[in-house]
Amino acid sequence: MKCVIIDDEPLARTIVKEYLQHHSDIEIIAECNDGFEGLKAIQQFQPDLIFLDIQMPKINGFEMLELIETPPQVIFTTAFEEFAIKAFENNAVDYLLKPFSKERFNKALQKVLHQPGETKKTDAILETASYSPQQAARVVVKDGGKIRIIPITQIQYLEAADDYVKIFTADGHFLKKKTMQYFEQTLLQQQFVRIHRSYIINIQLITRMDAYEKDSYLAILSTGQKLPVSKTGYSKLREVLGM
Repeated sequence: MKCVIIDDEPLARTIVKEYLQHHSDIEIIAECNDGFEGLKAIQQFQPDLIFLDIQMPKINGFEMLELIETPPQVIFTTAFEEFAIKAFENNAVDYLLKPFSKERFNKALQKVLHQPGETKKTDAILETASYSPQQAARVVVKDGGKIRIIPITQIQYLEAADDYVKIFTADGHFLKKKTMQYFEQTLLQQQFVRIHRSYIINIQLITRMDAYEKDSYLAILSTGQKLPVSKTGYSKLREVLGM
């Protein structure tokens, strides 16, 4: 079994390597200092298992996993962080809380290796973690071969695109494999409103509302963009804007 260790602390990586010496069936094929390196290593080596720290510079472990189409088995390692622990406990998956003993490491390893359906659990963990303040403040996307971090304050609007959502900013649009419902629930409701089944808008950019067809409107943005507003969306806007 091939594995990758992703942690910005050299000592933490050393401890995992030391504990793995007693597991001859697991081969360490890469060590990574951050989520950027981790993503590249996973794409290059296609490991069966990763040991993943949560708190890392640049992008955290949750954000890195969101960028992987089919993530490998994961053993999370983390210092205490409220939303991380909540994400794990809500979805009944094991994790290692630093500092952890060799016995605790072996227990987690055996549990993950012999437990099917880990990918589904990982998806559920990411869904729960997305409601943390840190996760909700920005969106991490792949932009070609690069990773781009988009603060939500830079989002102009979002548009449904099959299994993805298009995120529009001043620098162009980017795809994220999430649903409109996900963004509707996680973005600040005082700043973003779902005006149509296909659009969520940053209300700070609205310059005016024009009547369109029966019971519908067009939202005119300061960028010049014109977006359709459904009857339900108009009611939501009126409520949020106090109209």
